[in-house]
Amino acid sequence: MEEYLQLFKNETDYYNQIVLGSVLPEKIWGYMPHVCRTWLRNYVGGIFIYSIIGFLWCFYIYYLKRDIYIRGDVIPSMKTMVLHIRESMKCLPWLATLPTFSEYAVENGWTKCFQRISDVGLFAYFLYTISYIVFVELVTYWIHRKLHDIKPLYKYLHAQHHNYNKQHKISPLAGMALHPLDGVAQGAPHTMALFLVPTHFTTHLTFVFLGAIWTANIHDCVDEKLWPLMGGGYHIIHHLSNRNNYGLYTIWMDWMFGTLSHPVSRATKLN
Repeated sequence: MEEYLQLFKNETDYYNQIVLGSVLPEKIWGYMPHVCRTWLRNYVGGIFIYSIIGFLWCFYIYYLKRDIYIRGDVIPSMKTMVLHIRESMKCLPWLATLPTFSEYAVENGWTKCFQRISDVGLFAYFLYTISYIVFVELVTYWIHRKLHDIKPLYKYLHAQHHNYNKQHKISPLAGMALHPLDGVAQGAPHTMALFLVPTHFTTHLTFVFLGAIWTANIHDCVDEKLWPLMGGGYHIIHHLSNRNNYGLYTIWMDWMFGTLSHPVSRATKLN
């Protein structure tokens, strides 16, 4: 058992070496305990993902393809985007604790994670991955919805993110502009799933990585359907109405629980 758990630690050590070794001298992080190095890697990696994806996405939709994706004068000001960045930087150290705890739990054998797909077989791997996605979608939906429905939670946690309730106040850089506890609550289902659903460890890390990218995408205010994905067209309705479209990656949970609101297509608007 210890040899098997060591495989997880070897994998996270490898990621730590790649990320931290690329941006920081080893004398800064080499002496740290393993869990601290893991947190630092998640924090540094989070900053890089947020910054690179956010800035490239803004440049693409606001400048290169402005005539295609942006209608009217809805581009957020530089002041607004700086506010998004400042609030996100406050939240990111806390968000880094979630994958750090997940990896610590996996390395200590507390979860149902497996290291190799061959450990369970390809069919079981696909079945478990689908179960993981469904669990994350379902729990994230209800956490997000209750952050709206329970007034103290909305007032003291989630309202900070919904200050950005106009199209010219939302940008791809706003995705992580959250109260830290709000961010942890909405990210927690990825961690919770590991204790309940057999999950391939690298696949879990991939979903966490893609989730960070997706957060930028759904705040781009691009008003188009990407069925069945919960794209920016759906999520902007959530910000403008303060209701509807609580889902994460797809619209299925909103469809199941009666909170789905579709964006109006460009052709419909022209008609």
